Amino acid sequence: MALYPDYPIRTSRLLLRPFTRGDVEAVYSYRRREDVARYLFDVPLSKEECALAVQQRISQVGLERLDDKIVLAVELAANSAVIGEVSLIWRSVDARQGEIGWIFDPAYQGHGYATEAADALLDLGFGPGDMHRIAARCDVRNSSSWRLMERLQMRREAHFRQHAIFKGEWDEEFVYAILWQEWQSLRAQMPEA
Repeated sequence: MALYPDYPIRTSRLLLRPFTRGDVEAVYSYRRREDVARYLFDVPLSKEECALAVQQRISQVGLERLDDKIVLAVELAANSAVIGEVSLIWRSVDARQGEIGWIFDPAYQGHGYATEAADALLDLGFGPGDMHRIAARCDVRNSSSWRLMERLQMRREAHFRQHAIFKGEWDEEFVYAILWQEWQSLRAQMPEA
């Protein structure tokens, strides 16, 4: 089953929407930072590299095949500021497995925006995406990321110790996940809007 959502995806404070060429400056403002790149596979990006990354993301708006990605800009509804990005990757078509991820500008951390955006992505994956399980992963030292996974009610499934060399050091990684029935149970407990 292919997934091509109607955009933007709206939450109470955010719009999750496809990237546009006009997003390069906003993306560069956080992707050039060493503290943002620390736990990413990328190094801090130049403006030209950001322009290429944004150009690639413009077309990443649907899922049809294994490893397809939806990568969306996270925009504040109040002022249209792009504050980060979220992704949903189709990791197994047959087993209906997905993976979510996020990158946010540190200037906007601590306000619940990442939780709100990631929660909307879980709704997308488990709702119209018909996924069975959605996982997320991060470096063990990235406490902001694994705490977000816990706020989303994801369960820690793995702690990989020294499993790869990452930026010249042994990497340790947490893997979290949530199943469709767990997400469904959480949604049933939410008060009616």
